[in-house]
Amino acid sequence: MQSKGLEFMVGLFLLAGLAALAVLATKVGTVPSKGGADNYEVHASFENIGGLNVKAPVAIGGVKIGRVTDITLDEDDFSAKVTMSIEGAYNNLPFDTSAAVLTSGLLGAQFVGLEPGGEEDFLADGDEIELTQSTIQLENLIGRFMFNAAEGGDE
Repeated sequence: MQSKGLEFMVGLFLLAGLAALAVLATKVGTVPSKGGADNYEVHASFENIGGLNVKAPVAIGGVKIGRVTDITLDEDDFSAKVTMSIEGAYNNLPFDTSAAVLTSGLLGAQFVGLEPGGEEDFLADGDEIELTQSTIQLENLIGRFMFNAAEGGDE
């Protein structure tokens, strides 16, 4: 009789642990960015975004200042249009800021890295970042190397 009570308590403890993990997973997955309503959106078009996903960080010098909120295909020029939500505290980004799709670490996730320019006008809600750099495709680099090696070139 005593072992059934022990088994019941272990099962109850296990269920409580699983419930706690489920709550933690949902809370971490929906952490709002700081600033809330102060955020403003900017857009950038890239030829190739690789594995960039919605909710990917937007950073300057490794400091997260926002998130990617939407990725769509521009049907006019078939580029990837990335919408980013930037925290309101960073409302002083120069208008000539550039954006690049970068990778954190060797096999890490991709994010958008911003490089501030020198313009005196600032990006505002709905503005487009004109200077962009797409992700580097490993397959293209390997193909260029193999083609160059096959031709006997030293370039």
